[in-house]
Amino acid sequence: MRMFQQVSEREQESGGAGAIVMRRLDELALLSSDAKGLTRLYLTPEHKAAALRIMEWMRQAGMTADIDAVGNVVGRYLGSVPDAPVLLIGSHIDTVRDAGRYDGNLGVVVGIQAVSELSRSGARLPFGIEVIAFGDEEGVRFTATLSGSRAVAGTFDPAALDVEDEQGKSLHRALQDFGCDPSGIAAVARPEARVLGFVEVHIEQGPVLEAEGFPVGIVTAISGASRFKVEVGGEAGHAGTVPMRLRRDALMAAAEMVLVVEHIATGTPNLVGTVGRFEVLPGAVNVIPARSTFTLDVRSPSDATRAAALADIRQAFDAIAARREVGLSATCVYDEPAAPCAPWLMDALEAAIARLGLRAPRLPSGAGHDGLAMSALCPIGMLFVRCERGISHNPAEAIAAADADVATRVLVDFLRHLDPAAAGR
Repeated sequence: MRMFQQVSEREQESGGAGAIVMRRLDELALLSSDAKGLTRLYLTPEHKAAALRIMEWMRQAGMTADIDAVGNVVGRYLGSVPDAPVLLIGSHIDTVRDAGRYDGNLGVVVGIQAVSELSRSGARLPFGIEVIAFGDEEGVRFTATLSGSRAVAGTFDPAALDVEDEQGKSLHRALQDFGCDPSGIAAVARPEARVLGFVEVHIEQGPVLEAEGFPVGIVTAISGASRFKVEVGGEAGHAGTVPMRLRRDALMAAAEMVLVVEHIATGTPNLVGTVGRFEVLPGAVNVIPARSTFTLDVRSPSDATRAAALADIRQAFDAIAARREVGLSATCVYDEPAAPCAPWLMDALEAAIARLGLRAPRLPSGAGHDGLAMSALCPIGMLFVRCERGISHNPAEAIAAADADVATRVLVDFLRHLDPAAAGR
């Protein structure tokens, strides 16, 4: 691992905000458990190294900084008014396995750079700012997800502390090994009356901005999602002796159900449906399948749209099962409502973009984010940044330095002009 380099004021002036952001993202990408790629899981030594580095950048930017009881890194920049409410800015620094370097990390680094530019100009705003680097958004190491943002929002479930990773280490023990005190997690929650809102800068993880030629976009809502494990039970039989009309083929029934998902999702605006896993038993070339199991993931920025689509899907599944004389069970394993973005934050982001002489579309986010948890605490807003071919969760993830610069300038302008009184509108 190479030594990190300080970013001097001269470098800041000559390189531009986008260049600084990109250099720091490159540095964070070196903090990985995988020498050939980027893998940084929650509460690992690599996460600790990234947290310490980010804390250093926060302090260079004029903030006080520390690591809280759940492993979040929190930088604080005081406002001009004593005890003023705070605007929370941030994203996550954990990754999936073999990840790209911009998912999550971009929002943290852009937030730090925005505060740095305010601090260097001596600006104090009528509200405080907290930049938060959440430790666990991806949920790769532990099945509990959004631990950091749920703690801040006051919705952390203490039962999650008993969840174990693949090596049998509990979240409680991992936090202690990280240097955190799990008994202090309840105190991480922010009082609702003290928070203006939460704003996150994030790569789009989709192709819309690139296709339409926009460097940034304004998110309207984080889609709600429902996930199911679907099991279809038929009857095994000899592939050569059972006539087609007499078969109870679990695979054929399941295949028809999968096509129903595609048909309904394709015909419903603002809805996506995915079957990501499919298993067949007994799995022999000359045996009629007796059982098929598949997953179903349905998402929409509208909970009503999602609920209606799920009802149509279930009705179609039941009809297929009855006609083909197979058993059917569908177990919901995850259900998260949509998180609409606050109109006043969307308007403020749009105004900042316009003041820079740019335009930006409004679009929903189909991916989950820390904003899902934060919406339980406060209004949320989100700025998307264009990414190449929409690729994410992949080493090929890429953004342009110019777009990182636009995102930073938008955030700085947004902060300079944000009216705390608008929060009640």
